[in-house]
Amino acid sequence: MAEIRLTKVEQGQTKIRNVPIAVTPEGFWCCPSPVMFQKTLKAQHPLNKPKSSSSPPTKTPTDQKKHSSELDKKPSRSSSKSETQTVVPDDQRKNGFEPPVVLAASVVGERTAVRPNTENLPRKVSIEFGEPGTGDLKVVLKGRQGFTVKLSVHKTVLQENSSFFAEKLLAQHPSFHCIEVDDCEDVETYVETVGLMYCKELKQRLIKQSVSRVLRILKVAEVLGFKTCIESCLEFLEAVPWVGEEEEERVVSSILHLKHESTGVNPILKRVSSDVSKPQKDTLSHVLHLVLKSTEEKGRREMKTVVSKLLRENNKSTTSVDLHDTIYTSCKASLTALLLLFRQLASPEFVAQPPEIKDPAVKQMVLESDNLSWLLDILADRNSADEFAVMWAGQQELAGLHCRVPLVNRYHVSCITARLFVGIGRGEVLPCKDTRHLLLKTWLQPLIDDYRWLQHGCKSFDRKVVEEGIGRTILTLPLEDQQIILLGWLSSFLKLGDNCPNLQKAFEVWWRRTFVRPYVES
Repeated sequence: MAEIRLTKVEQGQTKIRNVPIAVTPEGFWCCPSPVMFQKTLKAQHPLNKPKSSSSPPTKTPTDQKKHSSELDKKPSRSSSKSETQTVVPDDQRKNGFEPPVVLAASVVGERTAVRPNTENLPRKVSIEFGEPGTGDLKVVLKGRQGFTVKLSVHKTVLQENSSFFAEKLLAQHPSFHCIEVDDCEDVETYVETVGLMYCKELKQRLIKQSVSRVLRILKVAEVLGFKTCIESCLEFLEAVPWVGEEEEERVVSSILHLKHESTGVNPILKRVSSDVSKPQKDTLSHVLHLVLKSTEEKGRREMKTVVSKLLRENNKSTTSVDLHDTIYTSCKASLTALLLLFRQLASPEFVAQPPEIKDPAVKQMVLESDNLSWLLDILADRNSADEFAVMWAGQQELAGLHCRVPLVNRYHVSCITARLFVGIGRGEVLPCKDTRHLLLKTWLQPLIDDYRWLQHGCKSFDRKVVEEGIGRTILTLPLEDQQIILLGWLSSFLKLGDNCPNLQKAFEVWWRRTFVRPYVES
């Protein structure tokens, strides 16, 4: 890894401190942050430590001998202190791997007058690219809080890779040797991007980098007009996995404006948008069909939860897909299958059948009932369950067969009725008066018959919520209909007690409306 060397010049003495944060293991330039630079300056200017002597320390003959023997043991290096050679194994050379460009850098801490607070010292960094002493252009980056970076670069490299620098150099006098960039927001990334102009294989340098870091490089490359770097960043973003929705949104928002300028944007956007002409409605219909037909309990239960959540989010979005017809087609199919199964289970011949014939039919009946309950939940969330109430209220044959099916199997159907009453009571379902009256007339008594089992055999059953929904549904009817239904309920409640829905609140409201404060005189 290349090094940045911080130099402090005193009287007749040069003290070198290596700061190994100039280049990351992947080969990126990593300009020392103001904090790191500040720590280095603090270490060189201790407040409570006396100044060292200006004369260099003398070495004894023994020390010189040891130093000479140590140098003989070490491999020979280039005479330039700012060069770092990278050794590449032969096997990597055979595979076409080229050694990374060596970027030599030096950080110079300028000596200033002694101040009581070292945090106020100016911070200046000098970085030299390529072979030492060959740069013919200075680029000065002025960052925040007085942090300045001076880059020693080559005009030909910048002209070939950056339209920004090419225009700047073209507009200046041939003897012009310095370009200043004021208010540089991200000095470190700016230095990295300039360093990438000296690299042949940009894609190799981006591997294993974070998405956020590459997005910062892409932003600077756009400002500099560094097209090769832009394309390499886009290739990286297309291939690397994105972690989380936040990172996905950050990537998409960072490249959308390049859609008409670079062909590398479209492959990235295909992750989040599709060009297929097949409507999304067909895909969602297929998903619903797979969940409804599944017979694996655990997977089916989990995917019902996931699909319900995603459909709820889809309903809130501006690009929601209308699933009304698709869902009601599935409802009608499940309702038809449920009626056929009830006819089979209610027949006298079926009772005498062996378990291997009865059990599959019972399991399928439970499955279709569960499908209808789930679809009703989806419709209620989308405020589209009115038509379902009409369909369910018109199932007189199914309600008539209800009492002929064993209680342990039929109570799943009563869960559908209870869910409808809860929806009407909450205002989620708003069927017309005739539908509400027919629904109570058809399904309230079967619900009362199964109420004891619902309380003890159904974990998701909430008695208070269901009773409140039934009572509110009754109170939406004309007063005469309220009276007929509540007097019928009273007869059942006095016989069954706790095994019957407790509609006392609705009964009290009806009583007050009838006897205490009638709003219309007879």
